[in-house]
Parts: sequence; C-alpha cells; structure tokens
Amino acid sequence: MSDGEAAGNEADPAVWTGPPGDCSLCPRLAAFRADNRRAYPAFFNAPVPSFGSPDAPLLVVGLAPGLKGANRTGRPFTGDFAGELLYGTLKRFGFAEGDYAARADDGLVLRDCRITNAVRCVPPENKPTGTEVTTCRAFLGAELAALPHLRVVVALGAVAHRSLVAATGMRQAACPFVHGAWSVTPGGLEIGASYHCSRYNTATGRLTPAMFHAVFAEARRRLDAAGG
Repeated sequence: MSDGEAAGNEADPAVWTGPPGDCSLCPRLAAFRADNRRAYPAFFNAPVPSFGSPDAPLLVVGLAPGLKGANRTGRPFTGDFAGELLYGTLKRFGFAEGDYAARADDGLVLRDCRITNAVRCVPPENKPTGTEVTTCRAFLGAELAALPHLRVVVALGAVAHRSLVAATGMRQAACPFVHGAWSVTPGGLEIGASYHCSRYNTATGRLTPAMFHAVFAEARRRLDAAGG
C-alpha cells in the first residue's frame, strides 16, 4: 500500500476532501510524518482519507489518526483499540457489514456511514495543538460540504466536537460538548456528542459500551425518523 492510498476508501477526486499526501500546512505534523516514514517505512504515513461512501447520511468525526492505528493502516480507527469498539458498534446498529480485522483490506464495508477525523495527520503523543486543529478544519468543512445526503454527525471527544461545531458556523455556547447530547444546526444538521472510544476512556469507566451504543442507537433513530 503506497502513501496516500488506503484499501476500502473513497479516492474519487470529485469527493476528495482531505489534504495532499505531502501536506505541509502544519510543520510539526509534517516533520513527525517524515520521522515516521523513516522509522516505519511500511506504514501508511500520510494524511488519512475518510472511509465510507460520500452518499452516507451519517458522518462520524474522530480526533486524529493513532501512530500505530490509522497512521499504520491508512483507514480511520483501524488497527487500535478504539476501532474495536467503534466498528463493533456500527455493525450492531446496521452501519457496517463484514468482519473488522484491524486492517484496511479486511473487507469491512460501511452502510449509510462515513468516518473522518478532525485532524488528518498523526500528531505526537496523539495530541494535536489548537493551531493544528484549526488549520485542518478547512478539510473538515470541505467534508461536510461534499456529502449531499448528510443528516447526522456524531463527534467523538470534545476536541472533535468543538472543531465540528466551528466548521458548521455555530457558536460553541449553542452546542456544548456533553456526552449523549444532541444539537441541531440552523441548516438542520443533527450533531451528537460522545466521549471518545479510546482505551483510556473505556478502561477508566468514563465511557462504557452501553453509553457508546446509546449514542449510535439515537443516531439510527434520528435517521430512521427522517426517512433515511
């Protein structure tokens, strides 16, 4: 698998919403990416593209690729613990089919769902800076604009949620981050908030599988109520 390509992802230039493989808008991330290409030449090591059809009515927004997760495999939430809970939950509510095997060519298919990240490149220690989040928000905004049937977005974690809210043009005060809370933009886009499905959050009990399932059960209910 070459830099900038990932099995199972959309690569049609008409719906491409991410940065180029050699993006240098965030110098720290570009330098870290270069270091990782030397240290892990078999890894994807590029801005990770979104996964799923651009016709999907549901978008899931994570924070950023993990070093040995999506940065390794080239597919969001693939190769680390967070993917196990996310993809298992998506299958549970009919948003995915097939077996998740923690690799981009495992044959897993999303249904009515697309996944992206607020920051497309892996950050050191899994912590993008505020400037990096803001810089990459242009690509998140492009993602939202490129999905013609989008009705519901679930943001995983406070940082992703804040960036999503900013990308929609809403005030943060009108759409605060509270796990399980829902907001509606003036344009009718429904935004759900969840704690991130990281190993830390689940190990500490901040997020349980039942809590996570409830968010996606509500996403499914809202989509069904809207007729799609």
